[in-house]
Amino acid sequence: MTVQLATIQDPVSRDDEIDLREVIGKLHDHKWRIIFIVLAFIVLSIAYVLLATPIYQATSIVQVEQKVPSLPGLSALTQTLGASDSESTTESALITSRMVVGAAVDKLNLKIEAEPKRFPILGSFFARHFASKNPGKLAAPAFGMSRYDWGGSKLEIFQLDVPDSLLDKPLRMTAGEGGSYVLQDDDGNVLLIGKVGQFSQDHGVAAQVWTLVANPGTRFRVIRHRELTVINKLQKAINTSELGKDSGIIQLTYNNTNAELAAEFLRQVGELYVRQDIDRNSAEAASSLKFVREQLPNVRRDLEKATAALNAFQNQAHSVDVSMQTQSLLDQSVSIETNIEQLQLQQAQMQRQFTPQHPAYKSLMQQIGQLQGQKAAIDKKVNSLPDTQQELLKLNRDVQVTNDTYTGLLNQAQQLDIARAGTVGNVRIIDKAAVDVTDPIWPKKILVLLGGAMLGGLVALVYVFMREALNRGIEDPSVIERIGLPVYATIPVSVRERSLQARRARGDGRQHMLVVDAPKDLATEALRSLRTSLHFARLEAKNNVLMISGASPNAGKTFVAANLAAVVTQSGQRVLLIDGDMRMGSLHRVLGGRADVGLSDVISGQAELSDAVRKVASLDNLHFLSRGKVPPNPSELLMNARFSELINHLKSRYDLVIIDTPPILVATDASVIGHHCGTGLLVVRFGLNQARELAVAKQRFEHDGVVIKGAIFNAVEKRSSGYYSYAYYELDEAAS
Repeated sequence: MTVQLATIQDPVSRDDEIDLREVIGKLHDHKWRIIFIVLAFIVLSIAYVLLATPIYQATSIVQVEQKVPSLPGLSALTQTLGASDSESTTESALITSRMVVGAAVDKLNLKIEAEPKRFPILGSFFARHFASKNPGKLAAPAFGMSRYDWGGSKLEIFQLDVPDSLLDKPLRMTAGEGGSYVLQDDDGNVLLIGKVGQFSQDHGVAAQVWTLVANPGTRFRVIRHRELTVINKLQKAINTSELGKDSGIIQLTYNNTNAELAAEFLRQVGELYVRQDIDRNSAEAASSLKFVREQLPNVRRDLEKATAALNAFQNQAHSVDVSMQTQSLLDQSVSIETNIEQLQLQQAQMQRQFTPQHPAYKSLMQQIGQLQGQKAAIDKKVNSLPDTQQELLKLNRDVQVTNDTYTGLLNQAQQLDIARAGTVGNVRIIDKAAVDVTDPIWPKKILVLLGGAMLGGLVALVYVFMREALNRGIEDPSVIERIGLPVYATIPVSVRERSLQARRARGDGRQHMLVVDAPKDLATEALRSLRTSLHFARLEAKNNVLMISGASPNAGKTFVAANLAAVVTQSGQRVLLIDGDMRMGSLHRVLGGRADVGLSDVISGQAELSDAVRKVASLDNLHFLSRGKVPPNPSELLMNARFSELINHLKSRYDLVIIDTPPILVATDASVIGHHCGTGLLVVRFGLNQARELAVAKQRFEHDGVVIKGAIFNAVEKRSSGYYSYAYYELDEAAS
């Protein structure tokens, strides 16, 4: 029992190693399938190129100049900071901001989507072709299908307000006579009936159509999108890229099936972006001017107070002269104080723009700290002067510092007022948005064809290898031999036999035998080789009865049995061919005639043997016993003693008795018949029967006490791997 199990399992074990020669051979064997699949994909690619709606790309180029602050009053350090960094990253984000894209959406009314309904697959191609040949004209409905647009239809909606429940949902607008239209929801409910140029409102829907050019009955797909949904979609659709590192030159691209819309949308985005950049700089100047004007009254009051204090001190001390030493200290102190005042004004202004952690703010505070240190050193020298000189120096310093600050603020206010009026942004459009309508970005013909061919090749390879992986049918005779069944003959597949099978399927009652019809066919030569092998195999058999069986249906056992009987007959032996498949036997279709009276009738006693056995036309030594009427109990009939007596009677009258039996895995009839036969052979079909299936069939015969001598490998297809070259060589030699 252990040996039997090992025999069953061994054939199905597979080597994990990949044989490159075998792989190449399989590809060569399936070359026509691969070529057909690749050609099919190429044809589909060509169809796609012709039918796909072209996608056009609008391009524009803007230049972002280095943003050096042009507003008066900023230190050189602040100007330097930021001037060395590229502005492209920041500006790219601003270009695709909701502020810019949203303004373009509002201006072009992109919240409303309207497109004509076209015939599936081919409609867009016909519409584009007509529009290119007949610009400005409207195509007549083709084949009477007026609901579709065949070219030239146009719908422009100025206003469409719908309830929230209908936002982003497709609506249907049908064109009527004289510019009228009907708006319906997806379920066909009428929402609105209106006319071009007139405002209409009903069922919570308000609409105003600007333009409607269409045949009456033409349908349009209309969608009112949420504004944020459209903006988010377009933000992702706009691509920005810097041309050269830190060049400040940004290229904008936008793709759309409508070339005019693509160019207009990108043009609006560019212009709105430049406009907001100018407005932003103008607002910055206005903000600085407001700050300066707010400081002027305070500084003026401080100047008046300082001047009054100086005059009062001079009148009181009766001293107006300042020594040379004091004058020098006064000049230094005034210069430092003036710088500190200016920097502190910048600090107050910078606090409105930057945080204390900003590098520019930190640098400004560092400058203030340095000046305050210099001021402290001068104050020490001042403290060494006489009290009168100290007070006089202090009051003079306050007057001069405040006066310089006031004068500087007046000048700065004038400059800011001029800057605000003549603000120019740091962004300008180099190339306006344009589209090359002769070269759509998609589909790229060569790319699509190459991609289709590569995809077809990949699909073909996957199909071939998946087919091979899923098809566990035996393709190598050595697999059969490892099961323990010698291969008596390898019969190649015959094209002629396939045509004969088609004739037999029509049931014309004529003879359709390959041996008779094509005596030089390779399969016929293989059957002659089988006849020779059987001659020696039968020397040790207990009788001259030969059983032809199979593991499962469609193995070709009927073909083998009939044609083997014919070639044996041609050698001069008397042969009786019995159709032992009383369930679905079809030998009568191969040999011609009907199966009305046959084996089942003889065993059951309903007919005499002499009436059931008949000669086969064109083969004098071949006799045939058909299956007879299909009985309700075939197995019981075969186990009847009459069947045993019949076989004993027939084997003495003929040189060879061949019995075609049902498949062993379908019915037990083959085992019953096998007990009466001296030789048993299994027909194995190339690529159909599996190794495990064949091993189980052999095991079942052995379990029932029937010995199977060997196998016949049928319908073998030649493979590039060379497994069966020896069989073909043998057949070629025989044919010659």
